[in-house]
Amino acid sequence: MKYMLIMRATDDAKKAYKEMDFNEVITKMGQYNEQLIKAGVLLAGDGLSDDVETTGFVVDFSSTPPAVTDGPYGETHELFNGFWIIQVNSKEEAAEWASRCPLGPGSKLEVRRVTDESDFAGFEDNEYLQKEVEWRKAAENA
Repeated sequence: MKYMLIMRATDDAKKAYKEMDFNEVITKMGQYNEQLIKAGVLLAGDGLSDDVETTGFVVDFSSTPPAVTDGPYGETHELFNGFWIIQVNSKEEAAEWASRCPLGPGSKLEVRRVTDESDFAGFEDNEYLQKEVEWRKAAENA
């Protein structure tokens, strides 16, 4: 099973982070990533820029065509600032890995299962589900 660990930080966590030794933050995250890699569970992961005013934007589908607006993202109490995608055998194993993440007070990891073919049972004859299988094979061989 694949799970996405979504890192979020409150304003208090962001303030505390700015006061931390950045080298220590990098080291702790690097050690966590290394554990995920050595265990063979890490599929992907990255941090996201919190410079939403210059690099972020929102696509709002409330209108046609959708409206694209620059950040910030409106009233946010938490910033989505990174993610990991892991491959594990159970929800419990995902929770174990998430619990090891070196985050401090005010930070959270939202853990969500990534959908797979079992979520589309009964629709196997859909043209785009069949194409998806081929796309994934091509990506693996690229």
